[in-house]
Amino acid sequence: MKIYNTLTKSKEEFKEIEPGKVRMYVCGPTVYNLIHIGNARPMIVFDTVRRYMEYKGYDVNYVTNFTDVDDKIIKKAIEEGTTADEISKRYIEECKKDMKGLNVKEATKHPLATEEIDGMIEMISTLIDKGYAYEANGTVYYRTRKFEGYGKLSKKNIDDLEAGHREIKVAGEENKEDPLDFVLWKPKKDGEPYWESPWGQGRPGWHIECSVMSKKYLGDSIDIHAGGEDLIFPHHENEIAQSEAANGVPFARYWMHNGFLNIDNKKMSKSLGNFFTVRDISEKYDLQVLRFFMLSAHYRSPINFSDELMEAAKNGLERIVTAVSNLKHLEGVCESKEMSDEEKSALGTIDELVKKYEAAMEDDFNTADAVSSVFEMVKLANQTASGESSAEYIKSIKATIVRMCDVLGIIAEKEDEILDSDIEKLIEERQQARKDKNFKRADEIRDELLAKGIILEDTREGVKWKKA
Repeated sequence: MKIYNTLTKSKEEFKEIEPGKVRMYVCGPTVYNLIHIGNARPMIVFDTVRRYMEYKGYDVNYVTNFTDVDDKIIKKAIEEGTTADEISKRYIEECKKDMKGLNVKEATKHPLATEEIDGMIEMISTLIDKGYAYEANGTVYYRTRKFEGYGKLSKKNIDDLEAGHREIKVAGEENKEDPLDFVLWKPKKDGEPYWESPWGQGRPGWHIECSVMSKKYLGDSIDIHAGGEDLIFPHHENEIAQSEAANGVPFARYWMHNGFLNIDNKKMSKSLGNFFTVRDISEKYDLQVLRFFMLSAHYRSPINFSDELMEAAKNGLERIVTAVSNLKHLEGVCESKEMSDEEKSALGTIDELVKKYEAAMEDDFNTADAVSSVFEMVKLANQTASGESSAEYIKSIKATIVRMCDVLGIIAEKEDEILDSDIEKLIEERQQARKDKNFKRADEIRDELLAKGIILEDTREGVKWKKA
């Protein structure tokens, strides 16, 4: 299995630190609003990497954080007249709903920055003791030039750098030893959340959070660190500087970064009116379509979002789902008989397509080519499966397509959906049961429909229903 490593700018053979186990950290969102489709790309991409690793038999310890203390969260709280804690908790829950809709698996651990402050204070103290950090009027800075490898991830020359860091101006800024030094701890401001520390009341800088959470839940050295390419500098560069200076060992073996997402060939921004949240998209499309769209391009390539491309993704996904639905139907009607030579030959072709799929995924997770292999399987199924097929053939080809889709996080086999006509029949039966004062049966029908995602509403005009 080969992974493109941002650190070496080359594809490298994957070799885990501990045999059979993968330690993977992915930078999560800052929770001050609903996540946008740019946030969704790394979630989908690295969830797929994890799924493939697990498919290959690895035990994956997958950690992705929520940044729940940040300037944007505080700003939002002030605007709404509430607390930063209330804002972050609200949007963590909303984020989890969207992740579920995108079929992103629960992380092994979803640490919150605010719950790991003690670890941050400890790492900052270690950096001070080792001479990599210093305190000035309640602010603690990292001595960027002291870390010899600074710039090795972003390939930036330290002498050419400007202080392009995501830190607000804080008291003590003028006391920096070097303009490139970045903040590890900042003193509190009125109305902001704060914690007690050896340097006074304050809160951590952004970069230290991930270094500490990765260390606590995965160890000093990890296999894969991942995120959007916008995080390469300064965030991931600073993580390396902090972690390797504090822990004395290499931080991550492989650095993976997904490319940017554009909207109609333009950068997504609120000012251009082309800013879409995942929730916005869910009003028009099943979120499986968004996931399928994201996997239609290589994760390192920039991807362009448009209505036309989403429609193409929708149609492509429907081809797969329809084929599996047809196979499911045939599974119930085909005879249990020995497979024909033609069927055995077709299954041999399917095996070759699975190998082609795996080869694509093992070449730096080329999901676009993996999806092409799935389409070839679907085409073969459509050409060879019929009511005359053996049940064993139908079952085998369906299971393979469903399994390959599952590795991509694509749900190919839909649960049986209830038809509108069936809903109306059940409503009629419920109405009759109520007239007959058979309220037990009436309640059973209501609950049966609710279990299938149908909500009944009794109105003056009669019973109305809607899908949940």
